[in-house]
Amino acid sequence: MYERIVLPNGVRVVFERMEGVRSAAFGVWVGAGSRCESPEEAGSAHFIEHMLFKGTARRSAAQLAEEADALGGQLNAYTTRDNTCFYTRVLDRHLERASDVLSDMFFNSRFDELDVASEKGVIQEEIDMYEDTPEDVAAEGLLAGCFPGALGRPVLGSAESLAGLSGSSLRAFRDRNYTAARTVLALAGSFTDADVEAISAPFAAMPPVAAGEMDRADYSPSFTLRGKPIEQNQLVLGFPGLETGSGERFALQLFSGILGGNTSSRLFQTVRERHGLCYSIYSFTAGFADTGLFAVAEATNRQTEERALRLTVDELRRIRDEGVTAAELDRAREQVTASILMSLESTSSRMNRLGYGELFLGGALTPGELIERYEAVTLRDIKRLAERVIDFSRVSLSAVGRVSAEERYRELLRQGEN
Repeated sequence: MYERIVLPNGVRVVFERMEGVRSAAFGVWVGAGSRCESPEEAGSAHFIEHMLFKGTARRSAAQLAEEADALGGQLNAYTTRDNTCFYTRVLDRHLERASDVLSDMFFNSRFDELDVASEKGVIQEEIDMYEDTPEDVAAEGLLAGCFPGALGRPVLGSAESLAGLSGSSLRAFRDRNYTAARTVLALAGSFTDADVEAISAPFAAMPPVAAGEMDRADYSPSFTLRGKPIEQNQLVLGFPGLETGSGERFALQLFSGILGGNTSSRLFQTVRERHGLCYSIYSFTAGFADTGLFAVAEATNRQTEERALRLTVDELRRIRDEGVTAAELDRAREQVTASILMSLESTSSRMNRLGYGELFLGGALTPGELIERYEAVTLRDIKRLAERVIDFSRVSLSAVGRVSAEERYRELLRQGEN
């Protein structure tokens, strides 16, 4: 079981002790990501993630890197549309020092204008790297089309939006969005009560500012086609999904696993193994605070694209109309259960479960509670969910490569309505 403390200013601290380990994972979770940005601020949340590694009043960028390496652990961060996380994993004897480095970065980063100018080049390289990955371009196209506005914009921003960002604008975005009410400290592994107090102390001084409201986002059907001279076409089909906290998320994960989550899934066995029409095909879910997406992604060459898409539509229609079998459901449950139980061996996995659960779900479920939720899903639950989610009157498509005309794709996907 984990423990939970709420500091007087509203910062939440969640921690779980693990017997028999010598490491600890500590994360600072902030419920602010790219969807908090105005069009002019696009890319700010991710840019701030970079700037926290560029030096503080006490440590230069080189000193931060050297100190992190000297601890022999990991110090990193990531940004999503809904949140930003800064985290470290070290041996327990280094936890106090590592948490001091992390809190120094969080509160005292300089946002020097010269550093901002040079880091724009680094982030532009990151944007170009994703641009060279058609799978990512297709996925971003789907999100942009289905969720017009802040939620659909790329986390990295664009060359145009980066040009307008400055140290002062990034600092203003941080001060407005990195509030006590949006901050969660998550700790898992080997640590003492004194470690919990030391980690919490700097964050207790945050002003007790309430969290701001985000603009609501809703799914809208969209077709996005982008020509690109590549060997394979990247296709992503999208349907309305579930918000992060939906009680049906357990059924949706099992459904996604059966349809396209692994090598025994229906899509993999039909489109790849039986017909040899692609190398990569899978389904995935994306949940946000107020909306969600269910999607199928595949890569196939221009000559076999129509056959692959027809087979994909057939499998989607079949699973919607007929449901899944008891054997498929049992296999999917066992895969999820194994994943949950094996994650118990990782301090990082436990820390992530605590931080994410507290930030988005009103608290983290224990591994036993998670397994119970998956065990409670029935064949009927999945059938009803499939009937609602696989709605071809609301289907979306993002295609990248030597693409066909939009009407041709629409004609192929209309087969799913029958």
